[in-house]
Amino acid sequence: MTAPRQVEPAEDAHREELAFLAAYDSGPRPPGWRLTPRAVVTFVMGSGEPLALPKGVSVDGVPSRLVITPKFVGERALVERAVVTLAGERGLLLVGEPGTAKSMLSELLAAAVSGSSQLVVQGTAGTTEDQLRYGWNYALLLAEGPSPRALVPSPVLTAMRGGGVVRVEEVTRCLPEVQDALVSILSDRRIAVPELSAPELAGPDGATVHAAPGFTVIATANLRDRGVSEMSAALKRRFNFETVGPIGDLAAETELVRRQAVAALDRVSAPFAVDDVVLEVLVTAFRDLRNGVSEEGWAVERPSTVMSTAEAVSVATSLGLAGAYFPGDRDPLSLLPGHLLGVVRKDDPSDAARLLGYWDGAVRRRAESGARTWRRLWELRDVLDA
Repeated sequence: MTAPRQVEPAEDAHREELAFLAAYDSGPRPPGWRLTPRAVVTFVMGSGEPLALPKGVSVDGVPSRLVITPKFVGERALVERAVVTLAGERGLLLVGEPGTAKSMLSELLAAAVSGSSQLVVQGTAGTTEDQLRYGWNYALLLAEGPSPRALVPSPVLTAMRGGGVVRVEEVTRCLPEVQDALVSILSDRRIAVPELSAPELAGPDGATVHAAPGFTVIATANLRDRGVSEMSAALKRRFNFETVGPIGDLAAETELVRRQAVAALDRVSAPFAVDDVVLEVLVTAFRDLRNGVSEEGWAVERPSTVMSTAEAVSVATSLGLAGAYFPGDRDPLSLLPGHLLGVVRKDDPSDAARLLGYWDGAVRRRAESGARTWRRLWELRDVLDA
């Protein structure tokens, strides 16, 4: 029996949909792919309407008709370009502001293409070249010397052997010499293991591991981290870049925030009791501060903190948890100013003044126009002066 997990990997959370799509679309698939490119796009973007398995096709435990849920809110064309990049076995680099679902998109793509999203290298200043190539079990190494049994493959090496997708998160946070290891991997599609060069130790391909068909790399990078470790021109040329931007539609972003907040409370068996009007106010405030202009076109001073959708989900979840665990104490709207203040202070405490300016500008003007929810929010201005 599988132990309870806080977060299910995409291939487990959407197992039914992946099995359905594998049977639904029998079209041509690139080498090593579990789904067709068209089915991968459908898995990420959703089907809209119920899909039906072809006549005579059935899968144990999978219904014959199924609606594929949308999982990524963004441009379908972006997802299609990403899938085409992967089908050509070229590296894919997803760039954008923090909190724009780059990692989620990379996980969904990896799960749909190769059936596993868990071959991951997390880029940090402490990431080493061994984490991109291979390491050693030092107890076995000392006892037996270099041997295939003592070799500890990296996620990259494992993906190369199996023809799968490996994810490199926050690649620009890796030091340049670590990034350079990716250049030869993406160019030569092989990793040499010179320690196993002796004839009695080498495998069928000698002391070199060659990438199986289907192997490719999905990397992510935050636009704000470009100055941490700028990618070399050589490495950039080995990736196709796709920019993942903020969600453009207010209703779509509000629905995404609601859906993810509800899912977060479901994991702790708590009801989500935040009114849709409060959620819309929350998302509207995030969008105003993110864009530097309100929905009405009024100028808004932007804080240095990225007011991302991911942060909005975090605030909505906190409001839901407060209502679930402290019922009746305070209404969710009264808690919103304090949570917004916590978000904008993350990068620069002085940004609290910018949030106060937003209250004195857009919030006040909406309150004066007669909007009841915004009038109540304006009355909570003193929370920001505390």
